[in-house]
Formats: sequence, structure tokens, C-alpha cells
Amino acid sequence: MNDEAYMRRALELAGMGMGWTNPNPMVGAVIVKEGRIIGEGYHERYGELHAERNALKNCTEDPEGATIYVTLEPCCHHGKTPPCADAIIESRIGKVVVGMLDVNPVVAGNGVKILKDHGIEVVTGVLEEECRRLNRIFIKYITKKLPYVVMKYAMTADGKIATVSGQSKWITGDSSRKNVHRTRHALMGVMVGVGTVMADDPMLDCRLSEGGKNPVRIICDSGLRTPMDSKIVKTASEIRTIIATVSGDESRIKEYESRSCEVVRTSSNQGRVDLKELMKIIGAEGIDSILLEGGAELNLGALESQIVDEVHTYIAPKIFGGNAKTPVGGAGIENIDDAVMLNPVNITKFDDDIFVESEVKHLVHGNS
Repeated sequence: MNDEAYMRRALELAGMGMGWTNPNPMVGAVIVKEGRIIGEGYHERYGELHAERNALKNCTEDPEGATIYVTLEPCCHHGKTPPCADAIIESRIGKVVVGMLDVNPVVAGNGVKILKDHGIEVVTGVLEEECRRLNRIFIKYITKKLPYVVMKYAMTADGKIATVSGQSKWITGDSSRKNVHRTRHALMGVMVGVGTVMADDPMLDCRLSEGGKNPVRIICDSGLRTPMDSKIVKTASEIRTIIATVSGDESRIKEYESRSCEVVRTSSNQGRVDLKELMKIIGAEGIDSILLEGGAELNLGALESQIVDEVHTYIAPKIFGGNAKTPVGGAGIENIDDAVMLNPVNITKFDDDIFVESEVKHLVHGNS
């Protein structure tokens, strides 16, 4: 096996921490000695041992002189756990192969420098693009203190998200819906508009048979219309729930707060919640990522506010036709050059459905 093969194994291990490490990165480590893997580990949960220390703990023999492959530069500062660079030095490992340098200003090359200063050979940039893709949420959050936003919608082959009568359950199949729950587990928050709450009365929880964590529920509700008897409000004491509004109705706000909802107010953007301002508030709350499961109008507002980083499109082999709703509302653009540009990075098939993951290029109305 070569460096890339060992790094791919480290990436596999890192992915096992998905959903449990936020807002920390996912990191995997593989220790190799004389062509044999003698230790593996990954960052399993926020606040627990980092990948390097887990790999060292799991070693089947003395790691002196071995090579450790790690997807992210070893940390060199005291956080929830001691520095991993110290553990590598103490173990007498001879070489460190790093996928990507840490973008956290506290580390940012210092971990590599410390290792080199102690006579350890360091190689960087192995499968760097894959490592950065894995931790795209962490990269945005640690550098901008803003959540990474994923817009998700399911549509027919002719681009409809509901029938003309409003029926939308279910456009896609069971496998696609299970993957949505995996995404809810992976991201820290899920956001919808009040219209979705009133129409569907959703729980917005994570329902995985193998277990998962519930995201923080964020409801964009400019006029505080979320029903007090909705599932969202009735379960707010069990699942953290934030209602974002522009309303100053203190008695109504206190009603929500008495039912364990958190209410945050933003400036008014044409009578609606200012989504850019909301992202700053959410980021300050330590929420590093959001799954946007809104309707056509909230999707439009999110794209116009340029808060969307990625789009998840589920396409079912069905045709509804007519004037049924499409994923993004509004009048639509007139000029092709004004389109929001996407870069598809992954295409998967779930039974008969097609799932497309795309990065947003942040081009709106011809401006970058």
C-alpha cells in the first residue's frame, strides 16, 4: 500500500465520527510499521480523545519508528484534550503524513512545525482535496463562525415538489428518506419556515434505526404563527427548538418560552427574518451546520441571501405536470447569466431515485 491508500483508510475512519464530533472536525489516523497497520483510530465524539491518541491507544505493538497517517494536521494546543503533537513526539513515531493543514488559527501549521522541530519527518497534502471535502463544515465554521448551509428538496423529474393540490408525501422512496435522516444526524441544525410547520406539522427529528442525534430545530416565523399545539412546540423540552422572528409581541414570545422554545429576533428584511443576520446568531450559538428543508419561498430567500453552500437534490422518476410548486419560488430569472450556478460533486442512486450533491458557486444575479 502507498501513502494514498493509507490516507484513504484514515478518511474512512474519520467518516465514522460524522454527526458526533461537531463543531470539531472529523479526523482519522492510521499507524503503519514495516508495511503493517499496527493502530487505527478516529475522533469519535466531541470532547473525547482525538484520532491520533485513539490510534496510539489501539496500537498492537510499539509505534517507535512507525509512520502515522492523519487526515488533519495534529493539534498543538490544549482544548478539551491535550495536544496530539505531544503524543506523537512521546511515542517516538518517525514520520507523519498529513492530509490537510488545520485552518484553525490556533494550529494552522504550528503542529507541523513542532513535529519537524523534534526531528520528525512530515509530509503534507496527501489527498488534500478529499480531506477538505470531508471537513467543509468545519472549514467554514472555524474561519467565518457561520454555519454551513445545505438546502435539501425532493422533486419529480419535471421539477415539482408537490402536486397541484399540495400533496407531497411521498415524492421519493424509503431509501432517499433514510438518507435525509442521515443528513439530519450529520448536521447540527434543521431549518424550515412556519408555512411548512402549519402545513405538515413535522417533528424534524432524526429517525435512524441504528441510532442518531436530533438536530436543533430552527423555525423561521416572522409573525410568530407557529401553533402552540404543533409537534415542534409540544416537544421543545425534548429537542432544542429556536424560533426566529421579527415580531415584537412580547406576550406571544413569553408563551413560546414557557414551552421551552428559544425565540431570537432579527432585523426585518422586507417584513421577513433577515437570514444573513440569523446565520450570525446561529453561528454564535455554536451551531456549525444547517439542513434547510424549507419550502419554495424560504429556499428563494436563502439563495438570494447567499447563505446556501450546498444543494441536495432528490429526483424521483415521476411527472406531475401543470402549475405545481417548484423547489424555488419567486418570479424566476429572465437571463440565463443570472442563474445560481451549481457544481455537482457526487451523484448517488437510491433505489429508483437519483441523489445529486452540488456545491453552490455563489453567483446570484451575475455577481460573485
